[in-house]
Amino acid sequence: MRSNAFIAGVREDDESSNVAGQALLYECFSGISGDMHIGALIDVGVPEEHIQTELSKLGLEDEFELHVTRDKKQGISGTLATVELKKTAHQAHRSLADIRRIYESSTLEESVTLRSMSMFEALAVAEAKIHDVGVNEIHFHEVGAVDAIVDITTAAVGLEYIQPDLIFGTEVELGSGWVKCAHGVMPVPAPATAELLVDTPTHRGGVEGEATTPTGATILRCNVQSWERASYFRTTKIGYGIGHKEFSRPNVLRLSLGQIDGSVQTESNCLIECNIDDMSPEAFEPLFDKLFEIGAKDVFFSPITMKRARPGTKLSVLCEEVLHDSIAACLFNNSSTIGLRTSLVQKQMLPRDLRKISTRYGAVQVKISQLPDGTYRWKSEYMDVLQIAKERNLPYLRVKDEIDKDVAATLESD
Repeated sequence: MRSNAFIAGVREDDESSNVAGQALLYECFSGISGDMHIGALIDVGVPEEHIQTELSKLGLEDEFELHVTRDKKQGISGTLATVELKKTAHQAHRSLADIRRIYESSTLEESVTLRSMSMFEALAVAEAKIHDVGVNEIHFHEVGAVDAIVDITTAAVGLEYIQPDLIFGTEVELGSGWVKCAHGVMPVPAPATAELLVDTPTHRGGVEGEATTPTGATILRCNVQSWERASYFRTTKIGYGIGHKEFSRPNVLRLSLGQIDGSVQTESNCLIECNIDDMSPEAFEPLFDKLFEIGAKDVFFSPITMKRARPGTKLSVLCEEVLHDSIAACLFNNSSTIGLRTSLVQKQMLPRDLRKISTRYGAVQVKISQLPDGTYRWKSEYMDVLQIAKERNLPYLRVKDEIDKDVAATLESD
């Protein structure tokens, strides 16, 4: 992952993941805050000296000091990071433009600056939506400007140091109760935290108090690429960032470095289903075609027995989440169903490649898949074989057999 691909307020998470290499796993079972994240980064292997050196490039040494010590929470040892604000710290709330000027005048690497600004811009977008104002009108009073700069810059420095190929996470604990913020007393999570973690798997009520802060939510929003559990993850190092709060469970953030296997792709999709027992079979074909035109990835029918022993058809449609509403509208408008069931499913797929391979009958498209053990499986495309058989007035099975022999010979010689 490279920071120059970051866009403000948007996670760079293609829905499918087939990256092989080093991964970083966030386990926020007790929430996440900026200082917990600093501690976890150091504990998992980012040198404290490197972080201190990079922070000095901000030109804010008169405003804060970062203290790092070893500590424990309920028997779990890790690294405790504390940002101490000096009396000379900037008192006025900084705007997004102010923060951008700090980074532009710093001597930080461009990759660190870009990643840091992507996080501040995401936080500003969330705050602007809450207040119903422009992004440039936002001042960072919610998290404290100096604290936010240190936390977010350190996050960028640490992630650029580790350079993981994939960053993924598990369910995030938000906490419970009430929190004081600029909007008054609000239920946990704080408004900015809630906004930043839209579409993120979260849990409420695991601990008493605010477990995940707006800064922690910002770090997750802008850096975690996948919330799907990796089918293969070999842990090589674990780090714990110690929090400053006392919960019923250890107030720690766990970061794990490990190796992932890219031989199996994972993809999240919507599965939309309905049961139909009162529609003419002739109406299924145009519905089938329409669903694929909209963008459905798969459509299939299953014979079922419905109430009163009536024979029926279960219609299943697999699609991207962004197409849910369009697919649902198509089903209501083009079938007799009056109700739909929707669920999120995880699809696992072998990596595949399409190649045109020359045969005695001409070029034929072949789908080649790589198995987890490194070997390959292939299949000639049905429509190509069928078209050749029709054009030459030859039996389909004979054409397929001869084409498969030619394909096998070509692939064995590659």
